[in-house]
Amino acid sequence: MSSARRPLLTATAAGTLLCALWFVPSAHASQDAPARTSTSEGAATQVTQQARALSEATSEAAGDASRLADTGSPNTTPYVVGGSLFLAVGAGFVVYSVRRERLEF
Repeated sequence: MSSARRPLLTATAAGTLLCALWFVPSAHASQDAPARTSTSEGAATQVTQQARALSEATSEAAGDASRLADTGSPNTTPYVVGGSLFLAVGAGFVVYSVRRERLEF
């Protein structure tokens, strides 16, 4: 009887781990709230304006229209297909082990 419970315990542990990982936050390159300012706002603003001017001058000179931190959705098809394949192989192993146990090999 105890050997029949092992696959169930393993599956329960794996399912619990996957459910816990579901709630891990994703990293996005967007900002919902404005950035915090420091006590030396004048110096920070001046540096930011200089950096912005330099960046605009560089992009105009290069004729570059690229954007930084493009947050478009990634292509998840390979992950879904791979995950489904691993799930099917794992389920196959569970079915095989249960069948083998019942036939008492």
